[in-house]
Amino acid sequence: MTWGQRFARLATALVVRLPLLWPALRGPLRGMFDRLASTWKTRIGPDHVSALELAVARLEPPRRVLDLGTGTGVGATMLARHFPEAEVVGVDLSPAMVVESKRMLPPELAPRVRFEVGDASALRFEDGAFDLVVLVNMIPFFDELARVTAPSAAVAISFSRGGETPIYVPFDRLRRELARRGFSEFGEFAAGTATALLAKRG
Repeated sequence: MTWGQRFARLATALVVRLPLLWPALRGPLRGMFDRLASTWKTRIGPDHVSALELAVARLEPPRRVLDLGTGTGVGATMLARHFPEAEVVGVDLSPAMVVESKRMLPPELAPRVRFEVGDASALRFEDGAFDLVVLVNMIPFFDELARVTAPSAAVAISFSRGGETPIYVPFDRLRRELARRGFSEFGEFAAGTATALLAKRG
C-alpha cells in the first residue's frame, strides 16, 4: 500500500472504533482526496460497483437514494440508471471530487441526480429522508446512517477490492453496528474483487 492508502486504512479503523477522533482526521482525508480527484477515474478498477449492483438488484425501487462518499459519482450514476424513477443525491467530503462528479455526470441523468459537499458524520438531511443509502469505499458513521434512513429502507456498503480496500470495515463489524440500530436482514455479495453488504430495516 502507498502512504495514502495506509493512512486511509488507519483513519477508518480509528474512526469506526472512536468516532470522536473524526474532527482530527477529517481535514487530512479531505485534502488527500482533493489531490486525487483529477486522476480518480484512472484508479477505479472494473469491479468498482459490481458487488453493489448485485446487492441493490434485490430491492424494491426506492424513491430517494443517498450515495455517501460519492467520489466522482460512479455509484450515483449506476444507481440512477438502475432505478430510473429515483432521485439520487451524491455527497462527498472533498469539494474537488464533487466538481469531478458534476463534470462527469451524463446529461440525461442531470434532472434526477445532484452532487454536493457534505460531512457524512453530520448530514444536513431530515430524519428518514432516504429509502436507500449507499457507501462505496467509505467510512460509515452508523448513527447518521440510521438517522437518515427511512423505517423500511436499506443500506448497502461496498468495498471495491474487498478486504484489500484501503477504506474497509469487516462485515462482522458492520452487521454488529447496524443490528444495534434496527437493521435485521443482511445479505452478502461478491463480484470480481468487490464485496458488498446489504442491510434492511424493519
